[in-house]
Amino acid sequence: MPTHEWETIAATGQPTARHEATLVDFESKLYLIGGRRINPVDVFDPKTNAWTANSETPQELHHFQAVVLGDAIYLMGAMTGPYPNEVPLEKIVVYYPKDDRFDFKHVIPSGRRRGGAGAVLYDGKIYLVGGITNGHVDGFQSWLDEYDPRTGEWTQLEDAPHARDHFPAVVLGDRLYALGGRMTSQKTKKTFSQTIAACDVYDFKTKQWLGVQDCPVLPTPRAGNMAIAWKNQLLVGGGESGTQKTAHKEVEAFDTDSKKWTNWPKLRRGRHGSGFAIVNDFLYTASGSGNRGGSPELTSIEKIRLP
Repeated sequence: MPTHEWETIAATGQPTARHEATLVDFESKLYLIGGRRINPVDVFDPKTNAWTANSETPQELHHFQAVVLGDAIYLMGAMTGPYPNEVPLEKIVVYYPKDDRFDFKHVIPSGRRRGGAGAVLYDGKIYLVGGITNGHVDGFQSWLDEYDPRTGEWTQLEDAPHARDHFPAVVLGDRLYALGGRMTSQKTKKTFSQTIAACDVYDFKTKQWLGVQDCPVLPTPRAGNMAIAWKNQLLVGGGESGTQKTAHKEVEAFDTDSKKWTNWPKLRRGRHGSGFAIVNDFLYTASGSGNRGGSPELTSIEKIRLP
């Protein structure tokens, strides 16, 4: 557990306020991409603590998880349009940071399009798990797909034990972890309340999901949370739930060796709809929404020194 606390960075400039976006590390800089409305790609340089703005997204892109592969950032599981009838994209969108350029790549099979899903990179392929097909109305899924970025080929794999949306997935070793999320159902007035505490774990070697009894259970159930793998631990922070109006500040770490959770220092500002990113010895998060739902949208950036 860190001996330091989270600190709000006094940055030069600020990003466009947004949520349902992603924060990702590319070559030791942080890229804040997407969110409600059409926003620029905002880039944070930890060496100078300064934000700069790159080009805007080609259309409104939100509710996706970014995957870095080579010289590109793949925006997986993106949706577009206003609440609650957001529409999943028909193609994979890729951003090339060195060229500051977007490209629409392969077509997603019509029956597997969804947003708010978890995405990870493993052995050169991208895996998309969970998600929701009908905005926030209904259609949460337990799907797992394998996507080959070179050929565009999609392969349907075994469904996860739990359907979920609005969550991140991470890969650690030879396993995929689906962490947090919920079953969003605005149709039944259960938009925030159906959070999923049980985590799902997929073993790439056996090509099977672990039994529920062998999977961690998130101490603080929430959706719209951030997650990242660090050493042998899974770090989960922020998020929103039906239990409180303000976004969650909790940061919890699961040790995959001891199988135990520990509480890390809480965020300075609770937030959801953003991401975690690691550069050098620090864990960062930025922007997002400070309350359950869509406001207030934040511009602050925080970091904590990793132990």
